[in-house]
Amino acid sequence: MSTIEMHEELNQRHRRFLGTKAGTKKIHALVAAFILAAALPGCAAFPQSSDPAVDQKITADVEAGFRQHPELEAPDLIDVKTINRVVYLNGTVSTGLQRAYAQSVASRAPGVTKVVNSISVPH
Repeated sequence: MSTIEMHEELNQRHRRFLGTKAGTKKIHALVAAFILAAALPGCAAFPQSSDPAVDQKITADVEAGFRQHPELEAPDLIDVKTINRVVYLNGTVSTGLQRAYAQSVASRAPGVTKVVNSISVPH
């Protein structure tokens, strides 16, 4: 069978598949799965802050604390986000000790009730 004949055969099978109810249902299911997958990240969003001014102050204090400790500065990348007095740390540091130290510095900032440490350490 030549390449052209194989291509024509595949096109015919594709048209027959799309013409069936099962084929249509499969396509609809696939489209629904893509839509659902695209919508799910929105469900995992951070909650709204009940006092944004306080949270911004806490974030600024944590970042200022990091600047006082050179071992937590570049090339390490730590993102700080505060929501309802809970500090979320994300990013990458070089060592596990730096990860723990970042959490300690963040927890000492005034007004912090909890620290969620999602900082990673590459191996």
